Amino acid sequence: MSRSNEKLDLATRAAWLYYVAGNTQNEIAEKLQVSRPVAQRLVAFAVEKNLIRVRVDHQLADCLALADQLTKRYGLAMCEVVPVDDDSVEEIDRKLAVAGAQVMERYLTEERPMVIAVSSGRTLKAAVDQIAQLERPQHRLVSMVGAIAQDGSSNRYDVALHISEKTGGKHFLLPAPLIADNEAERAQWCNHRLYRIVESLSGEADVAFVGIGNMGLNCPLHEDGFLTSDEVRELMQLGAIGEMLGLPIDANGQRIDSPTGRRVTSIWLDSPPKRPTIGFAGGARKRDAVIATLRGGWLSGLVTDEACARAALAAAEGATPDAAQPSTGSRRGNRKAAAAAPSSRQDGAGGLAPPAVARRRHG
Repeated sequence: MSRSNEKLDLATRAAWLYYVAGNTQNEIAEKLQVSRPVAQRLVAFAVEKNLIRVRVDHQLADCLALADQLTKRYGLAMCEVVPVDDDSVEEIDRKLAVAGAQVMERYLTEERPMVIAVSSGRTLKAAVDQIAQLERPQHRLVSMVGAIAQDGSSNRYDVALHISEKTGGKHFLLPAPLIADNEAERAQWCNHRLYRIVESLSGEADVAFVGIGNMGLNCPLHEDGFLTSDEVRELMQLGAIGEMLGLPIDANGQRIDSPTGRRVTSIWLDSPPKRPTIGFAGGARKRDAVIATLRGGWLSGLVTDEACARAALAAAEGATPDAAQPSTGSRRGNRKAAAAAPSSRQDGAGGLAPPAVARRRHG
């Protein structure tokens, strides 16, 4: 056994003793015949490697109700809503990542070979970082967005690659930049033989995981150098409120025809979806983009936060989303955390139910 595997095994034993058996670090050190500082580092290492999974057994009534209302109002097959309690941006992102990972794992743990199409982005990558290491080499991971940045470097938020590293499955990158220099160049990229192969495989996907981005100066596409300030202003003047796979959409979720948008090489989604298509997004900065995506009918499933869910329902009723404020007092239940793997239950076509977040689905 390699030295790294020996360390993982020892860290796993330490995690079992600490989180399951309830041993102190002194007791762990004695049982594993290591020093107390080493025992402490082993437990920390287990956390770092995502060997520890937290399950919240109590389901928040408010979040359950919100998920139920969203599925009915927007025709979703599944919806996961995480609670918000005066959280910072980073804390909301962390909750979304944990909930998103649980949703992804319901598909990734399947024994039958699957084709999984994914977009890119920070929320999706954070969710993949929370996924436990799996041995599923039979799965194929297909990227729906260009793998090349403007400066020729690889896309660091290429989620398909990261899932492939977690599962051992084959990764198919889209051999093109996210945004071509001009429309003629885009046509060349998209007509390339390798692009067509990936595009065809994407059409066979059993499920798609997609991120939802906001549009504006300092949005992720702008910060990461995919869009210039002038291009962002152009899209905003045309009514862009968000983007999916780099393709701009307006407040009603309709694609915006623009010089910039016509240079995007991403594989387009279907509306309504022809396969389970799950969106992952939350936080105040993405609220309007989430609402637009729901209005456009691009999704069959959504992982979001409580505040975004309330805003989406308010928007559906014609109210101002800003008026939809969560009530923290009524949703504070008794929450029991345990070091345990989430249960595996799958309902219907793509309806997945992680235990750590509220869920509702309709056939």
